[in-house]
Order: sequence, then C-alpha cells, then structure tokens
Amino acid sequence: MKAMKIYLDGNFVDKDEAKISVFDHGLLYGDGIFEGIRIYKNCIYRLEEHLERLWYSAKAILLEMPMTMEEMSEAVCESCRQNNLTDGYIRLIVTRGQGNLGLSPESCVKPTVIIIADAIRLYPEEHYTKGLAIVTVPTRRVAPAALDPSIKSLNYLNNVMAKMEAAQWGALEAIMLNDHGYVAECTGDNLFVVHKGAIYTPGVANGALRGITRQAVMDLAASLDIKLEEKNLTRYDIWNADECFLTGTAAELIPVVKLDGRKIGLDGPGPITKKLHAAFHDEVTTHGTMI
Repeated sequence: MKAMKIYLDGNFVDKDEAKISVFDHGLLYGDGIFEGIRIYKNCIYRLEEHLERLWYSAKAILLEMPMTMEEMSEAVCESCRQNNLTDGYIRLIVTRGQGNLGLSPESCVKPTVIIIADAIRLYPEEHYTKGLAIVTVPTRRVAPAALDPSIKSLNYLNNVMAKMEAAQWGALEAIMLNDHGYVAECTGDNLFVVHKGAIYTPGVANGALRGITRQAVMDLAASLDIKLEEKNLTRYDIWNADECFLTGTAAELIPVVKLDGRKIGLDGPGPITKKLHAAFHDEVTTHGTMI
C-alpha cells in the first residue's frame, strides 16, 4: 500500500517522516490555527471560504502567512492528488513555527504549514438516520472577551474536556454553554433548532464559531424560503423544539433527537432537517474547487 503523503513546509513526505521540532510553538503553546475541509467526488467543498477564514484567523493572532492564498489552494489540491483522495477530509494547520521556550513569538522565524488529506467519519451512520442523543456538559465555551470564537486556534483544550465529559455520560456530542447560560455551540459542531417552521441558531456573540457548514445551511434555508434567525438559545428552547440538528465540516448535518434525557420533537429526524440534509448533499459537488 502506498504510504500517505503529508504536506510539510513545501514538501510531500511519508506519514512516518512528517516531523516538526519539539520547539514549535504550535506544540508548546497551541499557538497556531487550522481548518478542517471536506472533499466530495474530487470537489473540495467551499475551499475559498475555508482559506479566507484561515487568513482572518492569522490576521487576528498576528501570524504572517508564509505563502499566498493561491499557493495554499494549490497545496491543498495537490495533497489530495498525492493521496488519491477523492472523498474525505483535509486538515490544514499553520503553527507559529520553531522558537525558544518563551511565550513570545518573536523567536519564531517562520510558520510551519502542514496539510493532511485522509478519510474521516465522525459519527456512525445509524445516527444520521435515527439521530443523536446529546448532553449538556459543565465545561463552558471560552468567552469572546477572552478569545474570539471566530479564531480557529490550535488550543482546543476546553472542547476536548467537554468531549470527555460527554463520553462520561455515554454521549458522542455535547452542548457547551457560555458564561451567561446561553447555548454557544457543541464541542465541534454548530447547533440549530426548528420551532413552528422557523430555524434558530446561536449568534457568534454567544460563542458560536462562524462555521462554513453553518453558513451553507443558512444559505440553503434562504434558498428554500425557510425563516432562519440568530438568537439567544437556552436548553429550554432545545427541549421544546420541534427539531434539532448539528452542522460541521466533519459531521456535515446530523439530527439530534434527545438532550439531557429529554426527547426532542417526534421520533427521528424532522422534515426540515431532512430537507436541508438533502439540499446540502446536492450542493457539495457543485460549490467548491475541483482538483
């Protein structure tokens, strides 16, 4: 079997040879940014939007990108070609680079760029047809005043802790609240509810990531003439929703049928969730970059 090729600072190296320095600040301090991207039938879904968000994250943390957006786009495409990947997941990582043991990035001369193109399945297939049962966990979302949630930072510790807490309760995913008790997002996905034919989702001010799939759903809802509004949501709103679903690059669009032991809506995914799921899969091979 051909060894997986990893893009590392301009070169493609075998998976086992893809190494970075122990002095890289991405390892030492989580100082860096990333994007998770999907490819469907040779089409990299919304690649331009992902790269734009990566550049915004870089600007927000004063990280000077070591290549142009066009060069990065080609590197992502070539990573898929090198691995014969036509359907799967791409993890694009930019760290602050190698420096000394101090917090200051001044010693980091050049960022490290890593691209991994591989397969992924976040949830078992049965949950896409029957729905997820999720829980609310104690770990709160980092407040926007501390670190803007629009920055996809490498430091994901509070999300990791929330994921572990979900597992302790036998759940695959969990809702994270903000410091005011409003729903922010899940550990790796955005959240939507449907109530009386309209869709509601937490705003970014509540700690929600500006998800690419989240935006895709918002665009699809508009095209289908379904009302969609950003608003403050509590667990009460989810317990009493007609439908609930999550969105994310890896998760795509997945229904939620239970929160904290309380049943949401009727049995299984609701009609609006199904309609959006079908519309999403219709567009994934037409809204992107062909490799």
